[in-house]
Amino acid sequence: MPRSRKPTYDELVGLVAAQAAQIAELERQLGSTSRNSSKPPSADGLAKPAPKSLRRPSERHPGGQPGHPGAALRQVDHPDHIVTHAPDRCPACGGVLDECCDVGVVARQVVDLPQVRAVVTEHQILTRRCACGHLTAGTAPAGVAAPVSYGPAARAAMVYLAAGQYIPIRRVAVTMADLLGMPVSTGAVAAAVEQAGGEPLDAFTGQVAGRIAASPVVHADETGLRVAGKLHWVHSASTGQYSHISVHRRRGRAGMDAAGILPGCTGVLVHDAWAPYDTYEHVDHQLCCAHLIRELVAVADHHDAHDPPGAFCWARQVLDALLPLIRDPHAAAGQADPGLLEAGRRLIVDAARLGADSGVPGKVGAKHRALARRISARIDDYLRFATTPGLAPDNNAAEREIRMVKVHQKVSGCHRTLTGAEGFLRLRSYLSTATKQACNTYQVLVDLFNGQAWTPATT
Repeated sequence: MPRSRKPTYDELVGLVAAQAAQIAELERQLGSTSRNSSKPPSADGLAKPAPKSLRRPSERHPGGQPGHPGAALRQVDHPDHIVTHAPDRCPACGGVLDECCDVGVVARQVVDLPQVRAVVTEHQILTRRCACGHLTAGTAPAGVAAPVSYGPAARAAMVYLAAGQYIPIRRVAVTMADLLGMPVSTGAVAAAVEQAGGEPLDAFTGQVAGRIAASPVVHADETGLRVAGKLHWVHSASTGQYSHISVHRRRGRAGMDAAGILPGCTGVLVHDAWAPYDTYEHVDHQLCCAHLIRELVAVADHHDAHDPPGAFCWARQVLDALLPLIRDPHAAAGQADPGLLEAGRRLIVDAARLGADSGVPGKVGAKHRALARRISARIDDYLRFATTPGLAPDNNAAEREIRMVKVHQKVSGCHRTLTGAEGFLRLRSYLSTATKQACNTYQVLVDLFNGQAWTPATT
């Protein structure tokens, strides 16, 4: 057998360099946490690092602040029931005590739930014979077509637990049986959710989509969702008053366009720096500074681990210039002081230009340089909040819209059908919008099953 050829010196050098780059990338992945990347806190595991908050301490004490209404129990003026506890004998002399002896009272109220049970209403459809011999049957109310069916309040409770509180369908059935004494099958719960998320919400969905598109500021985000064993994508578009959440098999422009909102937007679109959002050129963009801060922290962590103490770090300079602008109340109101804004902008751009020429090797260095180039090129989109009233510097509002979708997937697993996933997300849009407009989410579901789906008021 021929002997294997010995590698040359240059080949060994190349191999060592490749291994060093691979080691650096693995170290970066191991060091990625919710603090310096987009990983959720739940992914930190048991090795969750000690918190290193970028917030500065305030003079406020922990807990509720003065003027906060709180949610403590308080006595009511008109209780439903009054039970008196009066002594009938004097322990000192044995004398009889009655109402004429009352000299004071201490009221103690107990807030409790009454015993809840399902109420069965029987609708008897009578048939009557006229003197002429013709038979005429009575007319059943709307929704009373089967020999036995669940009423609007019962179906609303099923949907509230499944889509409003993210309880798996099997556990919803158990909860209904335990709390209400109402035997419910998983099929009945699934049917109620499918019915609620279907045609009754068509008008609501179209109305909300139009209002979000016409809003001056729209937050958008996306996340993965397992549907029928395959990866699909949840797309959200929202404002402070409206929520629209949809699902599509594509993550990019095709999925966004299918929701029917972003193509019609004319204001400011708030998002992370994912490229497909930039294809909407008819809107202004506000890039999420929270995402940027996490990326900069990752660069600073790498710098602290590999560079000598005291060495210049371009990412830390960007953080030192960006954070004061985010914290400044005038900038937060869209009315930043021009001098302060220009000084911060210059420090950020200068640091980013240095970062674009950094010599960090391998994929880690390429990622850091790409971040620096993006900051330099998109600085106006990162700082737009400082000159635009009503514009947040981050995209937390959009992330809140889809966060509970991930919780639901973690608890219940994937959706079995695309129709089921679409209906569930339409219900999430319905309930989230109702919450934003201070409506009782259970009551709007009852209205939905009564054929009077709630629609948001014009603002």
